[in-house]
Amino acid sequence: MLKKTILGVLALAAVALGSATVQAAEENAHTEQQDWSFAGVFGTYDQNQLRRGFHIYREVCSSCHGLDFIAFRNLSEPGGPEYSEDQVRALAAEFTIADETAEGGEREGVPADRWPNPFASEQIARDSNGGAFPPDLSLMAKARGIHMDFPWWVFNYFTAYQEAGADYIYNLLTSYTEAPEGTEVPAGQYYNEYFPGHLIAMAPPLSDGLISYDDEATPETVEQYALDIAAFLQWTADPHMVERKATGFKVIIFLIVLAVLMYLVKRRIWRDIHD
Repeated sequence: MLKKTILGVLALAAVALGSATVQAAEENAHTEQQDWSFAGVFGTYDQNQLRRGFHIYREVCSSCHGLDFIAFRNLSEPGGPEYSEDQVRALAAEFTIADETAEGGEREGVPADRWPNPFASEQIARDSNGGAFPPDLSLMAKARGIHMDFPWWVFNYFTAYQEAGADYIYNLLTSYTEAPEGTEVPAGQYYNEYFPGHLIAMAPPLSDGLISYDDEATPETVEQYALDIAAFLQWTADPHMVERKATGFKVIIFLIVLAVLMYLVKRRIWRDIHD
């Protein structure tokens, strides 16, 4: 009797595990991983791509989404878009910044100011977007990731994979489609194959030819726009990545040299000691 009970419990557990596996497979859409310039230990940002991504953010994303953790001056720092100081100063001056200490409570923006949020409060943001709250994008590439089945995620430790956020953003922006037959999409919602649950409050933000690039060789397609804005948001989430990688490489070299020196010191100190 006990044996049958145990077998019954194991069978139920197996069924439950199988159902959970099937459900997980259905919930986690396939991710198309991209070949990013900043991938790997020695990867760096593509300055031109970051500038294109910033252009897309200004023209498309900034009307709803803020960059609360990015200051204008960050755009001129090494490893990023690297606009000149004059360009950054002129950009900041285009904005009016609320400042209680200034006459009239407002003043012209300066490079030290953070990027102004498009909405004065969360409630105003929700009222302007049908109840949905557009998230801040400055750390979005760090806040999002992708699903990888075992054992594939194990290889991330060897490849230094850190582009999951950028891959997520790219796949999200390129996965707007018509809803399958029989699927009801409520008013104010849109169907996205990649988004969990497939219903998203953000309308498709990109379309072919929406943004004009100065470089005629760069295609003006949804896929290219998605690559560029994803790379830019990776930079906003990790603006000092290039410097961090360079420092890490120097530390590793130092530790290797130190290990060799310690080994030689050990050999010298114990050279007269024999088993």
